[in-house]
Amino acid sequence: MSPMQTTTIPHPAEALILAKVAPAIVERARQVRVMAFDVDGVLTDGSLWYSENGETVKRFNALDGHGLRLMGESGIAVVLITGREGPIVARRAAELGISLVRQGVRDKAQALAALAQEQGCALNQMGFMGDDIIDLPALQRVGFAASVPNAPSYVSQAAHWVASERGGYGAARECCDLVLAAQGRLRAFFGPNALVLGGVAQ
Repeated sequence: MSPMQTTTIPHPAEALILAKVAPAIVERARQVRVMAFDVDGVLTDGSLWYSENGETVKRFNALDGHGLRLMGESGIAVVLITGREGPIVARRAAELGISLVRQGVRDKAQALAALAQEQGCALNQMGFMGDDIIDLPALQRVGFAASVPNAPSYVSQAAHWVASERGGYGAARECCDLVLAAQGRLRAFFGPNALVLGGVAQ
C-alpha cells in the first residue's frame, strides 16, 4: 500500500485540521517526506537553565514529542537540527526514536540539502520548522516552511505556515498533525471508538 493517503475523503479529525489551512499550504504539506525541526525555540520555548556546575537544562513538551513519534511511525523521516550542541538533544531524540540528529549546525540550508541526498528526496519534499535568523536560508529552500508565532516577524513571514501555539508549547505538534492530516496518515491513529473534538464524530 502506498504511504501516501489512500482516499480523498479526509477523516473527521483530519478535516478539522485542514479546514483551517489554505489549500496551497495543504498541498505543500502533502509532499513532505522528510520533516526537520529546529530545537531551541521550536521544540522548547528557547529558555536555557544552567545548574551550579554549568549543566544546561531544557524543557520539552510531551505533546510535541508524541507528534514527532506519530510522524516517524507514519513513515515520514523526522530530523532534529540545531546550532547548539549537547547531550540533552541526543537523549530526547533517543527517547522518541529519532535517529537523524544534526547538532552544532550553522548552515542549516546546506545540512538539509545533504539530508535530501541521503534520504533520496528533493528539497521540495522536505519540510523545516524554524524560529530565528539562522533558520532563514533553510526556510527559503524547502518545500514546506513552518515557524512559530513568537519568532521575529522577518522569520515568520518567510514561512509558508505559522503555528498558533508558541515554540515549546505545542507548535511542533500542530505542524505534525497538519502534515499527517494533509497526507491522510493521521486517521490510522484513531480507533473505531475514538472521540473527535468539535462534535463531528463520537
